[in-house]
Formats: sequence, structure tokens, C-alpha cells
Amino acid sequence: MNEEQKDYVDVWGDNVKIKDLGISMALCIAFALGGYIIAPGEAPQPLITGLVGGVIGFIVSSIIIKPKRTISKMREDV
Repeated sequence: MNEEQKDYVDVWGDNVKIKDLGISMALCIAFALGGYIIAPGEAPQPLITGLVGGVIGFIVSSIIIKPKRTISKMREDV
């Protein structure tokens, strides 16, 4: 196993960098928890703002962390 492969971890059959996974998890948790904490009002509002914060964290992390996958199309002669 070379040095570059040591930086990856297998998550549901896909290889991801540990650093990128940590950054995206921290962003999603921070946005979701922030939305939950700053939510005004009673019962359903903290849940809704926490979920919206989680979606915003997902969008931000997908913009910041670019995919490293390369897809090649192979032509098959039949």
C-alpha cells in the first residue's frame, strides 16, 4: 500500500479522503447544530431549522470539496 492509498478510507464501497470526510462532517454538524440552537419558538421549529442547516452544510461541503473521481468511457464492439 503506497502513501496516497493510506489517506483513503472505504465508506459504503467508495474510497474517500479522511481529511475531506472530516471537513464535510464538521461543516454539516456545525450548520445543523447551529440551526437547531438559534431556532425560535416551540417544538417543530428547532427540528426544521436543524434539518435546513444540515442541507446547507451538505451544499457548502459539496461546493468546497471537489470529486476526485475520473470516469472513462470504454467502447465495446459487439
